[in-house]
Amino acid sequence: MTIDIPDFSLVVLIGSTGSGKSTFAAKHFLPTEIISSDHCRALVADDETDQGVSADAFELVREIAGKRLKHRKLAVIDATNVRPADRKGWVELARKWHALPVAIVFDPGIDICIARNKTRPERAFGGPVVQRMVSEIRRGLSGLQREGFRQVWKLSSVESIEAASVTRQPLWTDKRSDSGPFDIIGDVHGCADELQNLLARLGYHVVWSDDRGKRAVSVTPPAGRKLAFVGDLVDRGPNSPDVLRIVMSMTAAGTAYAVQGNHDRKFQRWLAGRKVTISHGLQDTIDQLAGQDRGFRDALPAFLDGLRSHVWLDDGRLAVAHAGLKEDMIGRGSGAVREFALYGETTGEIDEFGLPVRADWAANYRGPTTVVYGHTPVLNAEWVNNTICIDTGCVFGGRLTALRWPEREIIDVEAERVWCEPIRPLAARSGGSSAQAEADQLLDIEDVRGRRWIDTALRGRVVIAEENAAAALEVMSRFALAPQWLVYLPPTMSPSETSTQEGWLERPEEAFAHFRERGVGEVVCEEKHMGSRAVIALCRSADVARTRFGVVGDETGAIWTRTGRAFFNDTETTEALLKRLRDAVDKADLWQTLASDWLLLDAEIMPWSAKAGSLIETQYAPVAASSVAGLGAVADAIARATDRGLDLAGLDQRFSDRLQRAARYGQAWAPYIWPINTIDDLKVAPFHLLASEGHVWFDQDHVWHMELADRLARAAESVITRTKWRAIPLGDETAVRNAILWWEGLTENGGEGMVVKPRNFVARGPKGLIQPALKVRGREYLRIIYGPEYDAPEHISRLRQRKLDGKRQLALREFALGHEALTRFVAKEPLRRVHECVFAVLALESEPIDPRL
Repeated sequence: MTIDIPDFSLVVLIGSTGSGKSTFAAKHFLPTEIISSDHCRALVADDETDQGVSADAFELVREIAGKRLKHRKLAVIDATNVRPADRKGWVELARKWHALPVAIVFDPGIDICIARNKTRPERAFGGPVVQRMVSEIRRGLSGLQREGFRQVWKLSSVESIEAASVTRQPLWTDKRSDSGPFDIIGDVHGCADELQNLLARLGYHVVWSDDRGKRAVSVTPPAGRKLAFVGDLVDRGPNSPDVLRIVMSMTAAGTAYAVQGNHDRKFQRWLAGRKVTISHGLQDTIDQLAGQDRGFRDALPAFLDGLRSHVWLDDGRLAVAHAGLKEDMIGRGSGAVREFALYGETTGEIDEFGLPVRADWAANYRGPTTVVYGHTPVLNAEWVNNTICIDTGCVFGGRLTALRWPEREIIDVEAERVWCEPIRPLAARSGGSSAQAEADQLLDIEDVRGRRWIDTALRGRVVIAEENAAAALEVMSRFALAPQWLVYLPPTMSPSETSTQEGWLERPEEAFAHFRERGVGEVVCEEKHMGSRAVIALCRSADVARTRFGVVGDETGAIWTRTGRAFFNDTETTEALLKRLRDAVDKADLWQTLASDWLLLDAEIMPWSAKAGSLIETQYAPVAASSVAGLGAVADAIARATDRGLDLAGLDQRFSDRLQRAARYGQAWAPYIWPINTIDDLKVAPFHLLASEGHVWFDQDHVWHMELADRLARAAESVITRTKWRAIPLGDETAVRNAILWWEGLTENGGEGMVVKPRNFVARGPKGLIQPALKVRGREYLRIIYGPEYDAPEHISRLRQRKLDGKRQLALREFALGHEALTRFVAKEPLRRVHECVFAVLALESEPIDPRL
C-alpha cells in the first residue's frame, strides 16, 4: 500500500503497544518529525515507561507538535491514541494551525502485539492490556473521519505494515514551484467584454469559435506568462458564461489559476440543488446560463467544485485569495482557511448601507508573502503591508484591474458602463491619505523591540542587540517627532587616522591616504560647517505631506535632528524655514527637474547655538570662565612669588601656556554662535539630496549632490548658504597639496574643518564597503571636543592612541541602514519596515563608542 499524505499535516499513529508504530515511523519519517510519548517521558523523568509522568510528557508532545505546525512542518504523533478522547486534542491542534490531520491505524493482530511485548522486558503489560487497546481501536475505526481526520489509512497485518510506503504530496493550494510570471485579475463579475479588453492590454490573444452550436474559446498568453483570477467570476454582470468559458479554457490548458469567490461558491451550490437565496446578481447568472449549450452546463459543477481557497506561488513569495488571507493561513488547509479566503473577516457590525463592516486584516498583516485579493470593491488598488486589493468595481462602473507579478505593475481598463448599482458607493478614501498611511497610524512595539536582524542591500545583515533596542525605544517614545516623518536618520562619521605631525591630532594627509590605499581615485572635500545636523522633509504642499507621509494636520514638512527630535520647538519657526526652502526649490525648478512633490535633504543648520545654546551656557562657557579665572589667579601668584625671589623656574611658563590654551578654548566657539531674532538669522547648508519620489539618490556621486546644493543656494534669496567644496584627484599631488592648504586656511579662520568623501556616494574596495566620509577637524575645534589642553605634549601623545575601528564599523552599519530605510520608504513599504531601519540607527548610537570621535 502507498500511503499518500499531504506534505504538511499532523500524522497521528494509532495502535496498541507492540503494533509496530515506532518502527514504522523510524522507517518512513525523519527523526525530527517524530514526536514520541515514550521519548518525552524519558525527557521528563529519564524513564520511557514511567506512566506517572504521562500528563507532563503529553503536554511536551503537544508543545513540540504545535511549534512544528506553527512553522509549517509535518509532525508525527507516536503514541497509542486508542480512544477518541486521546485523539480529540490532536485534531484540535491540527485545526488550530490549519494542518490536515491524518490517521494511520496499526492492527497486526492481538497475538502479534502480545508476542512482541514479551520480548521487551520494559513492556510487561500482559495480554489484557493489548486486548483492551485493540478492542478500543477497532470499535472507533469507523468513526475516525467523523472525529475530523481527513485521511484514514489502515494497516491490518504485519505484511501490509512492512510493505507500506509513504509518499508526500503538496497541498492543492501549494504551487510554489510555479514562478510565473503572472497577471492577476480582480473580480470580473460577468464583465466578459472588459475581461477581453484587459487581456488584450496584457498581451493575451483571444480567439472564439462555434462548432455546431457549442461556443468555445482559446487564449494564447504572452510567452511564459500565466493568469490568476481572484474569484467572483459570475453574477451582476452581462455575460458570466463567456467569463467562465475563458477561465475554464485557460485552467484546463494550464495557463491560468482560479480561486473560488463567494459568488462562485453560491452559484456552485445552486447548481448542486442546494437551497440558496437568489440575490446579489445570482439571478442574472441563472438567466444567462439558460441559453447555453448542454456540454458547457454539464462541465460547470466540476469546474466550480475544483476551485481552491487560494493558490501559493513563486517559491512562497505570492498568494492569491478571494477575500485575503492571514499569514498563518497561507499554504495551509482547513475549513477556517476556506471561509476566511471566501469572506474575509467582519466586525459583527452593520454599516449605514446595511452591509457588514469588514475587519481590516491587512492593517495587521506582517507576512513576507505578498497577498493579492479582491472581494471588497475599492476605487483604487493600493498596497497595504505587502497586500493589495485589486477589486476596483468593474461591474459597478469602475475598472477591471490586473497586477503584473513580479513587476508589481497595475494595468486596468474602464468599465463599459455601470452594470449594477452598488449598495455602497465607490468613493475615494477620506482625508487624502493612502491606505498604507491609515494602516500605519497604529504602531506595534513588537516591530522594533528585542534582538533584531535587518537585511540591507549595502552591508548584508545588521544585528541590533536587545539592550540597544531598549535604549532607542526610550528615546523614540519620549522625544521623537511624529513618527510618520522619521524615514531616515543620518549615520555617524569617523575622523581620519591620527596625524603623526607634531602638535596635530587630525590632518587631511591621513584622510587622503586612507582612501588612496583602498583604491579610491578621486575624493570630494566639503567645508564642514559648525552647525547642527538636520534632516529636512520638504513637501510642495500640506496635501502632499498628508498623501505621501501620512501625517495629519497642515504641516508642509519637518526638520529633525540625528536623534529624531524636532529641530525647532515651535511649528511656526519650522514652517517659516520650510517656506524659504520651498521658495528656493521653486525658483531652482527642482520639482519639475526631479519629477517629485517632495524632497528629503541632509543639511547643517547654523548657528551652532541654535541647538547648542544651553550646552554652551551650562557646560562650555563655565569651563572656559573657571579655567581662565583659576589659571589667571595661579599666574598672578607665581608672579608675586617670583618677585619675592622664589625660584619657580619653568612653572611660570607652564601655567602661562595653560592660561593661553584656556583663553583659546573660550574663543573657539565664537564663530559658531550669533543671536537669532528672525528666520533670516538662520543659515541652512544642504549637502545631500537623499531621496525624492521614486528615487534614492545614493546612485549619484558627490559632485552631482554639491552642484545641486549650489543650484539651491544660488536660487535662495536668504537662509540657504553655499558649502565650499572641491573635487580632488588623489593622483594629482598639486591638487592634493592645494586641498591641504585650503583646509589649513579654513581652520585658521575659525572653520571647523572639512569632510572628505569618495566621489562615488557608495564606494567599494577589495574588502567591501568603504567609509562614506571621514571628518578632518581643525586644531581649535578639537579644543572644544577634547578640552583646553588637549594639544599639550603630555596629552596629545595619549590621544594619538585612540581606537577608530569601532567608530568606523558603526559608521558603515548606520550608512547601510539609512540607505535601506530610504529604499523601503521610496518603494512605499509599510512604515514599520522603514522604522525598523531608522530605529536600528538610533539603537546603534547607544553602543559604547567614544563620543569625541
